[in-house]
Amino acid sequence: MEEDATDAGGSSAMEKEEEKKASSYRYWVRSEMTGAAPAPLPRKLTEREMVLGNGKPLPLGSLWNQAGTWEEKSLNSWAWKRIKDLLQGVEPVEFEDGKAQVVEVSSCSGDATLVTVRQKKRVGYSFEIDMKVKMEVATDEGLKKDVEGTMKVPEACYGELDDLQLEISITQSQIADAAQRSRVTQALVTSFLPAIRCKLEQFETELKER
Repeated sequence: MEEDATDAGGSSAMEKEEEKKASSYRYWVRSEMTGAAPAPLPRKLTEREMVLGNGKPLPLGSLWNQAGTWEEKSLNSWAWKRIKDLLQGVEPVEFEDGKAQVVEVSSCSGDATLVTVRQKKRVGYSFEIDMKVKMEVATDEGLKKDVEGTMKVPEACYGELDDLQLEISITQSQIADAAQRSRVTQALVTSFLPAIRCKLEQFETELKER
């Protein structure tokens, strides 16, 4: 069997090659990185990430408004939808002459805003709200179903729900007897007003968290 050629120092050509590879930086890196995860790709930081990276608290309002100037933001789109969802969820009520339920929030007009001044936020709203109700009413002729009426909140304002008012409209064609119509009207106010106030209080809580 032939033996590997050796130099004067006693090292074979194969041993020299191995020593050369082992001393190579590129060979070492390749050996160490075998099976390692690929290096992460660079990503541009957002403005908010750069603010947080500098150890600063997350600012209120827009990033351009850090000098403390007045900034007002409309929340109408969210507020209108949220109020409709909440009020359509008011539970049906029962009263002496029958029962009633809200079937539609037909309109909600007004404004809801978020104001940021010197890193402090303030919210507010003022709305006029119209709803449709359907009732079953016991009349002298018997139980009358699908009696229709409307309810209006003429003004719902932030922090003033204790003064909330509810206006009821039921036409003579729906309930002919004036005394009964008046009685049903008062029953609807007494039954629905606390429930509507409760829903608007929930709306205020959610608005403050925006």
